[in-house]
Amino acid sequence: MLLLRKILFASFLFPMLFMGSNERSQNTPLQDTLRVIAKEAGGMVGVSVLYPERGESLSLHGADHFPMQSVYKFPLAMKILHDVDNGKLSLDSKIHIDKKEWVEGTWSPMRDHYNSGTVDINLREILSYTVSGSDNIGCDILFRVAGGPGEVNDYIHQLGIKEIAIATTEADMATHWEVQFRNWCTPNAMATLLRLFLDGRVLAPASNELLMQFLTATTTGPHRIKGLLPTGTIVAHKTGTSDTNEKGITAATNDVGIITLPDGRHLILVVYIRDSRADEKSREGVIARIAATVWAYQQSDIPPK
Repeated sequence: MLLLRKILFASFLFPMLFMGSNERSQNTPLQDTLRVIAKEAGGMVGVSVLYPERGESLSLHGADHFPMQSVYKFPLAMKILHDVDNGKLSLDSKIHIDKKEWVEGTWSPMRDHYNSGTVDINLREILSYTVSGSDNIGCDILFRVAGGPGEVNDYIHQLGIKEIAIATTEADMATHWEVQFRNWCTPNAMATLLRLFLDGRVLAPASNELLMQFLTATTTGPHRIKGLLPTGTIVAHKTGTSDTNEKGITAATNDVGIITLPDGRHLILVVYIRDSRADEKSREGVIARIAATVWAYQQSDIPPK
């Protein structure tokens, strides 16, 4: 908390931080601070920040491509719930899972819970495991239900989010290092998608609320966006993490989400770290410090627009 207090104090020293309704091309003190933090990641850091109630935004490498890894389970869940809203699917419908689908060697709390047996699980539970627990097998089952990655990709593009590509399953990504880069998104595009979701402009209210619950219940990445925020801060987020290759490079360390501030306002934050040689603690620490810095700025005593 000492670090957070220092960051909060520093935020009051920058009276000219407002970016306005559109992101400015020139540097701001806040962007400069984020660049200093990003240097410790040992790779490329992409950041997109939206302060919805203030109509402000900023980014670092906001238009660059970054591999999403499990972050893409968020747009996948949106597609599934869109199909629920349209009556194509039901949250209570049972999905048959054969024991051969319980692939070993991949992250799957759901597989471990059901002891790799042949089961019928309702769609709501698979969504919960996939979003909150980042379950890889659950993810690929949902891709099967949705009609494949291409269907999810088309749906997100139809929402107006073009700078994103959803092309492969978790099983596909496990086949070769380069496959993961086919699932990419710019920080700004993901922040825009989160804004559409936050504003309730895409899903029915019940589906929006359910997905928000699943994102808030996320168990992965406790030391990322949430790492340095005050205890009890509500964060609805989705993480994504790659393996580290034989050269010591980690392709993706990500966290994206919506932070609810004490006064009820919101902060949308996307942080992607690409091709890093730093260790996990350092990468996650960079995400946590970025989150604490932009949180402190939002808590300044300048009234919202």
